[in-house]
Formats: sequence, structure tokens, C-alpha cells
Amino acid sequence: MKFFNVKMLAALVAGVGIFTTGAVSAEIALRFGYEAPRSDTQHIAAKKFNELLAEKTKGEIKLKLFPDSTLGNAQTMIAGVRGGTIDLEMSGSPNFTGLVQKLNVIDIPFIFKNREHVYKVLDGEIGQGLLKELEAQGLKGLAFWDVGFRAFSNSKHTVTKPEDIKGLKVRTNQNPMYIEAFSLLGANPVPMPLAELYTALETRAVDAQEHPIGIFWSSKLYEVQKYLSLTNHGYTPLIVVMNKAKFDSLSPELQNALLDAAKEAGNFQRDLNVKNEQEIITKLRKDGIEVTEQVEPASFKAIIEGKVRKSFIDKNGDELIKQIDALAK
Repeated sequence: MKFFNVKMLAALVAGVGIFTTGAVSAEIALRFGYEAPRSDTQHIAAKKFNELLAEKTKGEIKLKLFPDSTLGNAQTMIAGVRGGTIDLEMSGSPNFTGLVQKLNVIDIPFIFKNREHVYKVLDGEIGQGLLKELEAQGLKGLAFWDVGFRAFSNSKHTVTKPEDIKGLKVRTNQNPMYIEAFSLLGANPVPMPLAELYTALETRAVDAQEHPIGIFWSSKLYEVQKYLSLTNHGYTPLIVVMNKAKFDSLSPELQNALLDAAKEAGNFQRDLNVKNEQEIITKLRKDGIEVTEQVEPASFKAIIEGKVRKSFIDKNGDELIKQIDALAK
């Protein structure tokens, strides 16, 4: 009888061990949405993010990827993450400025000198402080990824100076910094989601748009635009966010894995964008697009920089701008 009890106890312990092991290693599937198509580096980096998470969590966290605006446009997805129906989302920083007004500082035209300056700001105290501001809105900012320095395209003529933009209907995002900037240049800014842009350009509902050349290429906007100028009038980062309550519910180990993997995938994507840029320009020229690489920024800055900076300062003070300017030196 004693032998039987020992056997029964061993079996019970083994069963509990199996159950416990299964519970610990249960897969956490997270829905991750974004507007960019599968051909864009955002999707490639999202797959890298998934691979890194699998390594760091031993398969405990897995991402379900939803590119191509499958889960809606940026504003719809951000609302979904805040409400908990979507776990993670990434979109350009201008899409978050309605929630955190200070994020507008990133979109002040010509505020960044070069990529080195960008990374000092975003990866340092300034950028991490801006991500922290999102937490009050139910969002956990995991990392800044890359959209890039913005270029200007249109279907009318070559653009090398401010007068060339005057009178054009320009698709831009809803960020007030860009709306004001293009208004000052004499254009008619028309905010709209990326998913609607191709058709708007094709039907001539708008004449022009401004995105980094990676988006211009991956979204095939070159099919409905003839002229591209590398104006570099602003830099836009992606912000990868997660539902804060979901993030807080995870163990510290899994939280750190998410943060580390997001940062590594972001660095991977930044490098990929820089590497691809010249190759894209070559392909665009072969497809008949007129690409103007040398655009003198001084004349554009003279019209828009001071006034747009003042608009930000009037609402948010000048401390952030001073800190960003100091890192350029």
C-alpha cells in the first residue's frame, strides 16, 4: 500500500510539473499593425522585431503582423492600441501630436542637422522623455524607428525653390507644423491618410506629397508622380507603441525583452533605410522620375523656420528647442 501511494504521489508531481511548464511557456500573441506595405523596411524591421522577441523570450512572445493599413489608418490603430483591441502599432510621430503636443517639436522644419543629430535627440533624454509623455494616454512607447528625412514630389514641374511649391495642392499629415509650413510656402496643404494618397495623386485630387523616399518607393507613388526633390525639409521618426496596461501586465523580464528587441529592430531598420536610399534613387531614375538631389535649403528656411518655431514656442515654451539645438553643436 505504501509503494502504491509513493507511485501515485510521483505521478501527481509529474502531472503538476507538466501543467506548470505548459503555463509558463504559453505563447503570448500580440497584434502589431502599421500602414506601410510589405515591401517597406517597416515590415522587414517588424519581422526582425518578431525574430528578436522569439530569441529573447524563448518563444513566449510572438507578434502577429498586420501591414498595409489592414487594421485601419494610423489614427484608427492608435485608438485601437489605447482601447486594447490592438496590442502594438507604429506610425510616424505626427500622428501622436494630438495626444502629446510636445511631440510637435520633432516636426519643426529643419530642426535636425543630420541623422547623427536625430539619433542623439531621440535615443537620449529628450526622446525618452517624449515617449514617457505617451503613458498618460494609455500608450507605452517602446522605441523610435525610422521614416526618414522628407522629400517633396509633384506631378507638375521641378522643385528647387519655394516659388515652385506655390499654388500646389500638397498632401501632408495632420501635424500643425507641416500644415503651417506649406501654407507659408503658398501651397494648399491637404491632410489625408497614407492609404488614400495613391488614388488622390492618380486622380489629381492633390498635385504633390512629401514623404521620405523609402515610402515614395514602397507605396509606388512614383507611378503617379513625375518630379522628386530631396528637400530634406523635416525628419520623421516612427514611434512603436504598445497598450500600456498590456505592457504593465507582463513580467519585468518580458518587458525588458520588448524594449530591447524594439530598440535593436529600430537600429536595424535605420541602417537599412540609409543603405537603400541611393539604390532607390537609381531605380527611380530608370523608371523615368526626375530626381533633384541638390536643393538649397536656405530659401525655404528663411520663409518657414522662424514662424513655425514661434508657433511651437507660444504653446510649449522654448526649452525643448534649446536642448535639441544644443545637441547639433
